[in-house]
Amino acid sequence: MPRSNGLNKEESTENVSTDNSPTDQTKPVEESVKAKPTRTRQTRSTGTAAKPATTATRARRTRSTKVTEESPSPQSASMVSKVSPMLMRYREQVKSPLNEEFSYKNVMEIPSVKKVTLNIGLGETKQNAKAMESSIRDISIITGQKPITTRAKKSIAGFKLREGEPIGVAVTLRGKRMYDFLDRLFNTALPRIRDFRGVSRKAFDGNGNYSLGLREQIMFPEIEYDKIDRIRGMQISIVTSAKTDQEGMRLLELMGLPFSRIENS
Repeated sequence: MPRSNGLNKEESTENVSTDNSPTDQTKPVEESVKAKPTRTRQTRSTGTAAKPATTATRARRTRSTKVTEESPSPQSASMVSKVSPMLMRYREQVKSPLNEEFSYKNVMEIPSVKKVTLNIGLGETKQNAKAMESSIRDISIITGQKPITTRAKKSIAGFKLREGEPIGVAVTLRGKRMYDFLDRLFNTALPRIRDFRGVSRKAFDGNGNYSLGLREQIMFPEIEYDKIDRIRGMQISIVTSAKTDQEGMRLLELMGLPFSRIENS
């Protein structure tokens, strides 16, 4: 009997020692504690590795922006190419001779062309309803700008005209379109007139402004002869900043307007 009790005590102690062994319980805790820093280190290492990539891309972007700022933009090159040749001629070949000839005190006193006005009178609108449309089309092709319709200010019984009726079309050119039109008028349109010997020198108004009358619109190369319904004339007025007719004549002569000789004027 005592032996059996002793054996039971030893077995019970062995069972207790095996069940409550401290080594088996502490191992997984230590392993979990050791595994955590490795994960945090990996995340930190990845975060630090990503930073130089962003800085490198920023540096590249800044370099590219510097190159674009230093290189000339295509818009500036296109603006230089859009300058009218007549305007370049005025700046390079007209201003300095005028200043030397008339000895202006200020550079702003040198005369220049302010605007050009084209006008077509249409007294045939009652007989021909399409005259207004065709004249608007011709003026738009010649100048590159849509004209306005001029209307009667008074009623005249002798002309069977009432107030407000359309009697013509007109257009005013300034800036680049003005210089382009003058270039085509002086160098292309006027030499196409049959038996052309120059324009008159007596068409100034006393203040340096010049008026020119044309008999037909087909002198401009933009107008197709097969598409017009009738030949119409037009009135062209060149308004300058000159104070006298002599200054205005010299300005237009240097710009290329072909005046007639003195004996033929």
